[in-house]
Formats: sequence, structure tokens, C-alpha cells
Amino acid sequence: MIWWVAILLGIIQGIFMFFPVSSTSHLALMQHWLIGMGISLPDPDSAEMILFDLVVHVGTLVSIAVVFRESLSIYLRQAIQGFLNLVDSSKKQTNIGGLYVKLTLLGIVSVAVTGLIGFPMKAAFESIFAQPIIISLTLTTTGILLWWTDILSDRKIGLRQMGLWIAIIVGVAQGLALMPGLSRSGTTIAFALFVGLQRKEAAEFSFFIAIPTILGACLLQGIEVYMAGGLLSIPVTSLLIGFSVAALIGIAALYLVLNLLYDAKFRFFSYYVWILAAIIAFTSVGQIL
Repeated sequence: MIWWVAILLGIIQGIFMFFPVSSTSHLALMQHWLIGMGISLPDPDSAEMILFDLVVHVGTLVSIAVVFRESLSIYLRQAIQGFLNLVDSSKKQTNIGGLYVKLTLLGIVSVAVTGLIGFPMKAAFESIFAQPIIISLTLTTTGILLWWTDILSDRKIGLRQMGLWIAIIVGVAQGLALMPGLSRSGTTIAFALFVGLQRKEAAEFSFFIAIPTILGACLLQGIEVYMAGGLLSIPVTSLLIGFSVAALIGIAALYLVLNLLYDAKFRFFSYYVWILAAIIAFTSVGQIL
């Protein structure tokens, strides 16, 4: 992979990780286009290319850490103190400490549910990278979800009222969003809103559970590629370039998306994914005929 391709794919990831229009589908489509233009790349559904996709996903975790640095800092301090108070029976648990302990446990539940869905369906989901027509259908679904989030009435449930069933539903949404074409952020935020979670809380919880989910997926994929002896087929420099570019671009993209979410303007993304889905479907049918 040459350096400018790594930069291009890093930009795609940085923008579309947070724009709720599915970064995986955009990466796969761009890779198909580059290959069609004669650029030497592994197949989008190969273990090597999926590893690159996961590395640039990790890059956008840096974006999350930067944008939510204050919330994450408070969370880490309060959660650690809360768990220490649980261990030390002589210390009284504070309300805020108990809240962050609960949120940690709910996050673990969501990630576990994602794993229960994602592991059995891993091969099926990865095969979609090579099938643009299916990506067009999942993009259409993403557009419907995004449109729906804008017309919902004000949500009432905050973090203190959040229960186990919401964590399970968000975990299911994240598991389904492993399918290319379904936006992870868009799907998890949409499902959280559907069950009553407020917009700000839905966004923060969605990006909170993205951190362990993406890190775990990257670790497992890295092991798989290493065992297959394909780790060196993409240069380390290309991985580092893609990682860094995705992190920098992702910061600006995440700030923009949060403003649109809080103002209930996700429907603008619906138009985009529907147009893109139609183009992909038309192109795919034309190639078949």
C-alpha cells in the first residue's frame, strides 16, 4: 500500500467513523474503486485489509478520547473510586461513585452482547465487503434509522435512570452494526434514542462502548492475520499513516456530528446514504447485466 492510499483511507475513516453513514462501507467501496483503477491493494474482504480497517478505527478512538476528554476523565476517576469503595467496606459509597460503577457494568453488558452477536456472524459480515449490492441495502437501512431519530419526541431517560434492558438493546445494535453499511454510531445512537435515552447520553454511551469493542476486534483480527502469516503484506508505515490521519480528521468530524445530533439534524445524512445506496445498486446491477 503506497503512502497516499493510506492517507486517503485514513481521511475516509476519520470522516465517516463519526458521520453516521458507515465507515466500513465507505472504506470497502473506496478500496473496490482503487483496485478497479489498477492500484495494488489486498481484497477488501481479506484479513490484511480488514486489519488495516481496524487500525484506522483505533485511530479514531484517539479522536473520541480528545473530544470527550473531560467526560472520560471524570468517568475514570469516579469509577475507580466507586470500585475501591466497594472493595473497602469501611468506606461509604457516594451517589456519583455508584452511578459510574453502574455505568461501567452496563457498558460491559453492552460489549458482551455485541460479542455474542458478532463472533458467530463474523464470517458472514466480512463476506459483505465483497458484495456492494448488499451494502446498498444496509446503507438504505441506515438512512431510515437516521431519519427516524430526528422525528422522535424529546427523550426522558438520563444516565441515572438507565437500566439493564437499555444496555442490552444498545449492545444488540452495536452487534448488528458490525455489518458493513450499518453505521455503528448511527445505529447505536438510534436504538438508544428509540428506548428513551436522551440525546447527549445516547451519544456518550455509544462512543464509550466503542472503545473496548474496537480495541477487542482489532486485537482478535491482528492475531488472526498474524497466524495466517499476512501481517507484513501491508507496510507498518502505511498502518501508522492511516492511524494518524484518521485520528486527526476524526476530531473535527466528531465535533460536527455531535452538534448535528443535539440539534436533531441527522436526517441530512439520510439523504446522503440513500443517494449513495442508489448509485451503488445501479452500478452493481449494471455490472451484472
